[in-house]
Amino acid sequence: MTVDGINRVAVLGAGNMGHGIAEVAALAGYRVTMRDVEQKLVEEGYEDVEWSLQKLGEKDRIDESPEAVLSRLDTTVDLAEAVSDADLVVEAAPEQMDLKREIFAEVEAHTSGGTILASNTSSLSITGIAEAVDDPSRVVGLHFFNPPVKMELVEVVHGEETAESVAEKGAAFVESLGKTPIHVRKDVQGFVVNSILGPFGGEPAWMVSEGEATIREADAAMVHERGYPMGPFELADLTGIDVGYHVRTEGGIPVPPIAEEKVEAGDLGRKTGTGYYDYEDGGGADYEPEDAGDFDTLRVEARMVNEAARLVGDDVATPEAVDTGTRLGAGFAMGPCRRGDELGLDTVLAKLRELHDATGADRYEPAKYLVELVEAGHTGEGAGRGFYEYDTGDGPGPYRLLNYEVDDDGLLAVELDRPERMNALSADLLSEIADLFQSVDTDEIRCATIEGAGDRAFSAGADIGGFADVEPTDVMDVTPAFEAVNDFPRPVLAKIDGYCLGAGLELALACDLRIATEGSEFGCPEIRLGLIPGGGGTQRLLRILGETRAKELVFRGNRIEAARAEDWGLINRAVPADEFDATVEEFCDDLLSGPPLGLKVAKKVLNEGDDASLAAALAMESQGFGLLMSTDDVVEGTTAFAQDREPEFEGR
Repeated sequence: MTVDGINRVAVLGAGNMGHGIAEVAALAGYRVTMRDVEQKLVEEGYEDVEWSLQKLGEKDRIDESPEAVLSRLDTTVDLAEAVSDADLVVEAAPEQMDLKREIFAEVEAHTSGGTILASNTSSLSITGIAEAVDDPSRVVGLHFFNPPVKMELVEVVHGEETAESVAEKGAAFVESLGKTPIHVRKDVQGFVVNSILGPFGGEPAWMVSEGEATIREADAAMVHERGYPMGPFELADLTGIDVGYHVRTEGGIPVPPIAEEKVEAGDLGRKTGTGYYDYEDGGGADYEPEDAGDFDTLRVEARMVNEAARLVGDDVATPEAVDTGTRLGAGFAMGPCRRGDELGLDTVLAKLRELHDATGADRYEPAKYLVELVEAGHTGEGAGRGFYEYDTGDGPGPYRLLNYEVDDDGLLAVELDRPERMNALSADLLSEIADLFQSVDTDEIRCATIEGAGDRAFSAGADIGGFADVEPTDVMDVTPAFEAVNDFPRPVLAKIDGYCLGAGLELALACDLRIATEGSEFGCPEIRLGLIPGGGGTQRLLRILGETRAKELVFRGNRIEAARAEDWGLINRAVPADEFDATVEEFCDDLLSGPPLGLKVAKKVLNEGDDASLAAALAMESQGFGLLMSTDDVVEGTTAFAQDREPEFEGR
């Protein structure tokens, strides 16, 4: 789906970012022209797009043929030809301010006043770039993350003169690509994600430089104890130690001595074979959980939370934008605002003040907004309010990992909102699922659906990192979420598009109905970790599939495709992607128009009868039938039948 007013897109640059942006725009249906300064560069970029599209096609990840997508992509080395009829120009040139200004000045000369001029810069000022044009109101930052085809985040950066309408149209364009935009409403260095990554990588580097920790201690503690996807030094090696070094020096930020030493020695990370770890003769980032020692993770996270408070307090971004950005852009399991609320903002503030008093270093200066929150008693989750407001026990929500709404027809639509982790079920997300299904007003609801955000997974399983701080005995308490769905007194339908594995499959099994796209996959991979399904999976599979097939799924740990899942009876339907929404709608229409009391009793009898003897189950069925005979819905149903019209059930 394209955005009104944007039909043709010009991408300036055919390198990794440029050809990636061109590809996602062409995939979304836009006519795209990709331009670079040399024909060889353009050809190489086009070949990279062609290769990527072939891979996506082989994996059935695109709705049309690679050739059809490529037919919308043109190439040129002529700047005027590329931009003259473009509605949106995205510059993806090297990170040099003078070069970008030169490009924008020339682009403005060849475009109309209505053309949006966007830069993909990750570190340079949008305001500074916009100084090169006569009308800076049409310049905006669209910072895609690498690789653009896979990464879901785009930072929409407002320069000082950027028109709100331009930023909003830029965000709409991002959404039309299937990406998630976050607004960066002030043109600060590092924008949002890199602002948070600064202390994530910088503080451990200072600690190592000052002899207070080792590289392996820092990485092991942040990954294995705090659940981050990669250690700070491992991440620096991956991105290039020199990249962070130059960002700091250009921004006037002190550089930790260990980083400066590595840059001066030319040990820049993976690209040179050696950085903080040895990738040629050594084992690379080979830290283990036991390497963590007594590394002070609070010192690092307190600085990250403080930076988040600075961004929020200065109106650069909302807490939701900060957390979404770090989750989607950096792969964090939890954003810094939510992490701060979990730690306790008073604890964070006390740590910062302790470090500031001991060292006098500016980096520990508490953000004004953080101080204001703590002084107001908004110290986080335990207080009911911090960066966010929390459940007071009076009705459902608010939630941070799932979205829900109840429409006028009585449909409760639930979305698992962790697309960056393929909607993996963490302890917090399971808790939110349980709370929602136990506290929502069922009188307003006739049926419910559950789906996963993004286009890759319903849920790919349990988030091991999300259970990093959970005691082994506490893991036994994850089943209430599945039981809350199973026991919900209204039919629940699982909308499965993509991976449905492990705990994700267990959640789907707790639903009453399951509809999947043909490209979806199902499985119980727990056995490969030395585990078994722990959310009711073994027992529900046994009852749904029978012993033979249930044991095959659990024992082998393999995945099966949707067609086989339908054949086995694991799901109700496997349908082509373009028929998925219509099929779900058909099912929901029947459930929404059905008798609420009848469906409630039917679900209870079916669920409980499965665990009872035949005689007991028949008795339950008989009791349910007799109970329903006295309801107004039965009178309405029989009357409507006699009058040859559709019944209007009211649940009485």
